[in-house]
This record gives sequence, C-alpha cells and structure tokens, in this order.
Amino acid sequence: MSLPCLGDGADTRLADLRGPLVVNVWAQWCPPCREEAPFLAALQKKAAGKVKLIGIDYADPRPELARKFAGENGLAYPHLADPDKLVQQPLKVGGPPVTAFVDQDGKIVYVHRGVLKSQQQLDDLVKDKLGVTL
Repeated sequence: MSLPCLGDGADTRLADLRGPLVVNVWAQWCPPCREEAPFLAALQKKAAGKVKLIGIDYADPRPELARKFAGENGLAYPHLADPDKLVQQPLKVGGPPVTAFVDQDGKIVYVHRGVLKSQQQLDDLVKDKLGVTL
C-alpha cells in the first residue's frame, strides 16, 4: 500500500519504511491530535539522527488545513495523506490519534491508541519499544 505525500513529495510505500520509526496517525480536526502535537515536534528535534518520524493525515477532508496545522505546530517531518482510511485495517485505527513504533526491520512492534499524555510518555515508549535512549 502506498500513500501520497501531504505536500509535494513522492508517494511512499508503507512496507518499505524501516525504523527506528514513529508513525503518528492524526488529523487537523482531531482535538487530541492537537494536544499531542508539541510532544511529537519535541521528539523530532531531540531524536534527530536516532529516530525517524512520519505523520499520516487520516480521513481529512481539508488537506490544506492539515498542511497549515503541521507547519504551525513545528511538525517538520514527512506527512502522508490517507483520505480513504487505507491504514485503518493494518493499524486497527478506530480514529486518530494512533502512534505506531516500527523497528529497523520494518516490523510494527507496538501501537499506542489514543492521545499521548506527556513528553515523558512518548520518550519512554521510544526507549521501551525501539530501544533508543534520547
């Protein structure tokens, strides 16, 4: 399965992704996604070179607002668009936010459903699930 870039980049085949990687499924219309955005932006800064991040804008009818949201919240990592909910089954998405942790072999080792409550929680998940200390 491939998803288009939310901006101007190329399509990305999800099976080709390798970690350590944090995949965050979000939408600009989702209040809990807005709550956890600062934690993801901070993770990107402190994990540079250790952990990659990718966002998936999920079931979003307004991609222009999604791009604006990502920019305003410092989510300066790649984002894909999933208007047709293609990741719903593989990640068992009931609704956003969902955060998946992918190891170096491309295997999903853990999926956190719901909002990330703190920076510490996200950092601990990266350490516990991906073996990366920040």
